[in-house]
Amino acid sequence: MSSDVLGPDPARLMAFNVVSASDPAGFEDRLRVSERFPDASRSYKYRLLDSRLWRTRFANPILSLAIRSTGAILACHGGSRFATEVLHAGDDSNFVGFTTVLQGEMTLVERGVRTTATAERGLAFRPRDQTRILTSDESVRTNVFIRVSELEGALEHMLDARLRSPLDFGSDFDWTLGLAASLKWQLAFLMNEFERPDGVASNAVALASMTDFIVALALRAAPHNYSGEIGKGSSAAVPFYVRRAEEFMVAHCADALRIADVAAAAGCSVRTLGDVFRRFRDRTPLAALHATRLDRVHAELSFGATDGDAAAIREIARLYGFTNWSRFVVAYRRRFGETPLAVARRALRA
Repeated sequence: MSSDVLGPDPARLMAFNVVSASDPAGFEDRLRVSERFPDASRSYKYRLLDSRLWRTRFANPILSLAIRSTGAILACHGGSRFATEVLHAGDDSNFVGFTTVLQGEMTLVERGVRTTATAERGLAFRPRDQTRILTSDESVRTNVFIRVSELEGALEHMLDARLRSPLDFGSDFDWTLGLAASLKWQLAFLMNEFERPDGVASNAVALASMTDFIVALALRAAPHNYSGEIGKGSSAAVPFYVRRAEEFMVAHCADALRIADVAAAAGCSVRTLGDVFRRFRDRTPLAALHATRLDRVHAELSFGATDGDAAAIREIARLYGFTNWSRFVVAYRRRFGETPLAVARRALRA
């Protein structure tokens, strides 16, 4: 870490609520973390592990947090210059956190068990009463917190059944293997999007799709007490579900749709919808919704909805949830064989 910055460049955190502290004796008064998390019945207390530093005032921040919450997701950057303890007290949190360590280590102490996250090992945890988190010296990490209700609701749709007991993740997992590696990459992408004032977090349509994708991936990538049941069984559904879902997507592709909304409109569970789309369309419902939105943008550009101006095209793309211009252009060109600007200008000439 540099002498005055903990974690990312402050210029990247303009959309975040950023707090820092340089006086260990005033952590609680300065940080007021309990007020910044949407868990009113919980408290979060910070203290340095080395008691010799408790009375020292530092010229630069020794602890920094940057938080942004929207929808069902709370994104958090954290940095600690010295080894620090965080004590969670109160009711079980309404969120499950997925930790990526960028520098140093972070250890979860829960029910007497210590689990350490590193650059290669991730953590999935739900803060409970007396849960402790210990960070090392020179620690930098990100935490993406997802509402428990979102995860459990999606899991019930996957299993097509009510949960017998609460969802409980198995703490640590290997970031370098299988779907966990994909989850790590997607969480990093999500953090980058939350850093952008005009990114996914500011667009309800895009955020709904991103949330569905991250939730589904987390349930498959991070081990939990229902991991062995995901993917079992087969569906006897017919293509009627697919047609109903596709009609609903076309009619509502500019709305902040969740895949659960599409499944409800089709008259089936999310799990069944996923099964029939893979069987009859060879893609996921989320991929189908993405393609539908691209088709709608293409239709508007083809019929001269803009004057060929790039800014106007961006506005149409954002309307359908495409907040990252470069990714949108790549996806558009892959699907239609030309850029959106070329299509809009051809329509203008016509």
